Amino acid sequence: MARCTNIRSPTISNTSSRRRACIDLVRTSAVLKVLIIGGYGNFGGYVARKLALRADMALVLAGRDLAKARAAAAALNAANPAQGARVDLADPAAAIAAVAPDLVINMVGPYHTQGYQVAQAAVACGAHYCDIADARDFVCGIGALDAAAQKAGVAVIAGASSVPCLTAAYLDEAVRAMAEVRSAHCGISGAEQANRGAGTVAAVLSYVGQRFDRLANGRMQPVTGWAGLHSVRYPELGRRWFGHGNIPDLGLFPARYPTLHGYAFYAGHEIAVLHFGTWMMGKLVSLGLLPRLDRFAPLLLKVSKLFNWLGNGRSGFHMVIEGIGHDGVPMVRRHWIIARSGDGPNIPCVPVILIAQMLAEGRTIAPGARPCLGLFTREEFMAGMAGLDYTAIDE
Repeated sequence: MARCTNIRSPTISNTSSRRRACIDLVRTSAVLKVLIIGGYGNFGGYVARKLALRADMALVLAGRDLAKARAAAAALNAANPAQGARVDLADPAAAIAAVAPDLVINMVGPYHTQGYQVAQAAVACGAHYCDIADARDFVCGIGALDAAAQKAGVAVIAGASSVPCLTAAYLDEAVRAMAEVRSAHCGISGAEQANRGAGTVAAVLSYVGQRFDRLANGRMQPVTGWAGLHSVRYPELGRRWFGHGNIPDLGLFPARYPTLHGYAFYAGHEIAVLHFGTWMMGKLVSLGLLPRLDRFAPLLLKVSKLFNWLGNGRSGFHMVIEGIGHDGVPMVRRHWIIARSGDGPNIPCVPVILIAQMLAEGRTIAPGARPCLGLFTREEFMAGMAGLDYTAIDE
């Protein structure tokens, strides 16, 4: 039976218990100083607006353009006056130290071209760190900073985004509901009319036509980005096209869920002609007839916007989890999220907002560097989506 909800969905006790075991519930009245790098961009601006009205936070919006940062801070009408600062990702240490934040939120992509200099600078000045990275190597490798983060007594959380945070929350529920989770796959179909920058486009294009491994038939096997062409029929949205995508889940989930025999992620455009165009370019890349596509991100973004009139501003997410029930009978769990009004790109911002709120409320996340896994239940993630125009369907 399908269950349709607009905000909340059920929690599970074992995931919640594991999460709370990592959190020290100590309240404090101090104002949390939050540095949002990229705070005047599409994603960072949304995070800033969501946090601005909280009296327990003071925001500093930063980026390479100081004038834009100051203008965005002034326009916030924040509960505590927001400030602007200049931070360049190429050499952020001195600028971050000058701000002296309690929490650094890195909202600037693409992450696949970045090192850990922002997180390292945060740790060096005793600040917590989180980002919305969906770059597989970046998120899977964040443990390299674990010893330094533990020594400094701060949390460094990479990939505080839809993947792997929300996808892991769905799988954590399935682990409780099933005797054995055997396979899972998920996909995201983005809306062309939604706000998106060259960094977001570059992140996707970085794997189009490239080879990477994913779990299939019990072992890691190579696939090609944007290959595996197929369609999925969504509630409300109709038919959407997909191809293989490369995300942190593919590297993290085989170890986290040892009974999995297969896991895949698929990405797609809302507009079919754009999806097939990307698929064709991916073919040329895989044959060596085109170079990596992420170098063309600004140009291809401009081209894609010519097709915006064909879109409707609605994004889709789906996840299908298969396994064996406690009664020995095969089980399938299907989850859908339909985002309207161009709100789809705001969903990946939810975990960093929740992390900031946790710290402001005096809940200290256990120190160390790790991907964003098991920190929030599905119910908590969905509650963080309040105010967005979406529907969640669970079957």
